[in-house]
Amino acid sequence: MKPIPLSSPDITEREIAAVVDVLRGSQLSLGPRLVEFEQACARHAGTRHAVALSSGTAALHLTVHALGLGPGDEVVTTPFSFVATANCLLFEGATPVFADIDPVTWDLDPAAAEAAITPRTRALLPVHVFGRPCPMPRYLEIARRHDLVVIEDSCEAIGSTIDGKMAGSFGVAGNFAFYPNKQITTGEGGVVVTDDDDLARAVRSLRNQGRGEGSAWLAHERLGWNYRIPDILCALGIVQLSRLEEFVAARQRLFELYGGHLAGIEEIVPPAPPAPGQRVSWFVYVVTLREGQTRARRDAVLEALTRRGIGCRNYFVPIHLQPFYRERFGFREGMFPVTESVAERTIALPFFNALTEAQVARVATALREALEETR
Repeated sequence: MKPIPLSSPDITEREIAAVVDVLRGSQLSLGPRLVEFEQACARHAGTRHAVALSSGTAALHLTVHALGLGPGDEVVTTPFSFVATANCLLFEGATPVFADIDPVTWDLDPAAAEAAITPRTRALLPVHVFGRPCPMPRYLEIARRHDLVVIEDSCEAIGSTIDGKMAGSFGVAGNFAFYPNKQITTGEGGVVVTDDDDLARAVRSLRNQGRGEGSAWLAHERLGWNYRIPDILCALGIVQLSRLEEFVAARQRLFELYGGHLAGIEEIVPPAPPAPGQRVSWFVYVVTLREGQTRARRDAVLEALTRRGIGCRNYFVPIHLQPFYRERFGFREGMFPVTESVAERTIALPFFNALTEAQVARVATALREALEETR
């Protein structure tokens, strides 16, 4: 049978026509589609500003830079995320201080985060893991008590809400990413959303080689980067964002379908349902083997699924156990036991808008077979 991929973007003739329309024009970068996309992102987030960039990593990096975080500053964050979350701190010489995660939601544990705060801590950087909103009110209260800023890594959570308020709109800035496996895609791309006028102005300059608003093309007010996003990608993003509610509904349906088809498989634990007041815009569908299972067993299950044509992956390798972080900071196994226990048992299953119920059933059957084969 035809393989089922892990992810697949949802592109229609509307997106193609929007991109072609830009190509027929004369401005491929810093043009009208950029402005339109930024305005749409700001409206979606409920913030005054949105600054579109070349990637979610660029969005996080420029947020850290614009806030003046640097050498000697610590930022408390999670080790259970994509490595860019912590790398963006290292780009500026700031130090990531990891705290363990909640064993059910897999988000940064607020109590652990507060315990990790020192006199050098200047910010909290929670991550809405897999689209599940973090307990932002608790982080904001911790931040108020300790005089910290809160940066939201919302790269996996566009469309997620807490009591109707969008993920990414709670902290001083939120960051979204639009890689092809995300809920919406621009191919590559990201955005910073914020209500802070100065932060937005700085990020807008920094993405464009440090040029100021109204400056001549070769006049540069500050050290900057080329983190621009072309209008071609913005045109794609405008259409994708207009379809976001459709995508969120499709992914919620798949979440429910998986729950039904995987019911009764005692060796796995499905993702927890949303908490009261939460809407989850699911990024991926990740199950875990039950506690006590080994990484070797999980890897064998992944191999067995792959042989059956099922796209799959472990999600994530803990940041603190990445080779670079081990070498630089001396991290080792056992330092964040909840993160490590969860990470070594994760199995991401195919998850994309066009996935059919028949395919979900096939994935469930393959998973049962893989578990039996590796017992």
